[in-house]
Amino acid sequence: MKQITIEGGTGPATALTLVEVPDLEPAVGQVRIRVRAAGINRPDLLQRQGLYPPPPGAPETLGLEIAGEIDRLGEGVSGWSVGDRVCALLGGGGYAEQALVDARHLFPVPDNMELVQAAALPETLSTVFTNVFEDGRLKAGETFLIHGATSGIGVTAIQMAKAAGARVIATSRGEAKARAARDLGADLSLDAGSDDLEAAVREAGGADVILDMVGADYAALNQAVLKPGGRWCVIATLSGARAEIDLMRMMLKRIVLTGSTLRSRSADEKARLMAEVRRIAWPWVEAGQVRPPIEATFPLKDAGLAHLRLEAGEHIGKIVLVTG
Repeated sequence: MKQITIEGGTGPATALTLVEVPDLEPAVGQVRIRVRAAGINRPDLLQRQGLYPPPPGAPETLGLEIAGEIDRLGEGVSGWSVGDRVCALLGGGGYAEQALVDARHLFPVPDNMELVQAAALPETLSTVFTNVFEDGRLKAGETFLIHGATSGIGVTAIQMAKAAGARVIATSRGEAKARAARDLGADLSLDAGSDDLEAAVREAGGADVILDMVGADYAALNQAVLKPGGRWCVIATLSGARAEIDLMRMMLKRIVLTGSTLRSRSADEKARLMAEVRRIAWPWVEAGQVRPPIEATFPLKDAGLAHLRLEAGEHIGKIVLVTG
């Protein structure tokens, strides 16, 4: 089978190379998937640059979410059959024609969903669920503020929050992105390049939960606009990881600050999380309420071009590799 490797171990997007390797064989509890599509995520860029190594036991190759058909079952697997259309959360190895997956880390793809769309879901859906709904405890009627609203995570977060009955305030850069966030369901969509974000969010009543991918540059803003008892969930630090925190304000407003990553969690913890996602959030997918837009697709051999597209930062939604 063919897969993408990073020539030299780390490097620029041009270091992504298509190679042939032996077919994979599932171990106990695993299934082998014939990969049809693989979602691209920002951690893939960091890994390629040598900044985000895979956790122990994970494949060295890139790719955290895929969709395709099961073509082989490992010993002890039940509840799944060869030929089932599935999407899956991986620790790595998705940029390939085959992938091995813990059978507990699968979602069934609805009949009315294309596999390219399904490949955009497992990593983003699980990330939003664990941060916004578990750690952030977002409830119907609350106000949810999402920064980076047109990223792959952002578009999914808007749709999930709306499906849960929350009010959504979105921030993104540029009128086109602000318009896209409104089209996805944001009740208030702000242009970070021209709007006064603090004034606008305050006027809207503040936020109960914030999903923050920006980091340092928005730390003061987040502390200012959170309501008493607000929850501030950090999942990336694109503007820097060091920020000033006003501890007195945090105490007086009873702000809860959380941070997390998904990839390094144990297989058992991922299985627990995915069971909860399947119970609570997957019905939104099946009902068509959560369908993140696909910005572009690239053939597997052009993974480097796909990385350049993501690095440019102009995308709205997900970028996906297809294997043909």
